[in-house]
Amino acid sequence: MTEVLVIHRGGCHCGAVRFEVGAPARLVVHECNCSICAMTGYLHLIVPASRFRLIAGAGELTTYTFNTGTARHLFCRRCGIKSFYVPRSNPDGYSVNVRCLAPGTVESVETDPFDGRNWEAAAGALRHLSSEP
Repeated sequence: MTEVLVIHRGGCHCGAVRFEVGAPARLVVHECNCSICAMTGYLHLIVPASRFRLIAGAGELTTYTFNTGTARHLFCRRCGIKSFYVPRSNPDGYSVNVRCLAPGTVESVETDPFDGRNWEAAAGALRHLSSEP
């Protein structure tokens, strides 16, 4: 059975960065315990790149990388919010912070833990999320 996708809209705090993402109305997201995710309270909705569209603010984004440099953490240079980024686990997709989605299209959110502190052992569990169905 094909999963029905809706268009969720979201963005940063100041509104300079705005995006759309195609995902189910009932979301399953991952809560990672790695240092950066735990400090920021990021809840991951990982999707294939084809289901993400930046609507505004490309020029307002600044990038932060660390460790392997694979993940591209994208922040609004005005308000500092990371509403989405390219994750190391899924460099062919995007991780959207579900906390940055506008209300109205999300029916429910189920949160699954992800052991980012032990990333090398756990990363394989996320790889399928950026694959095209």
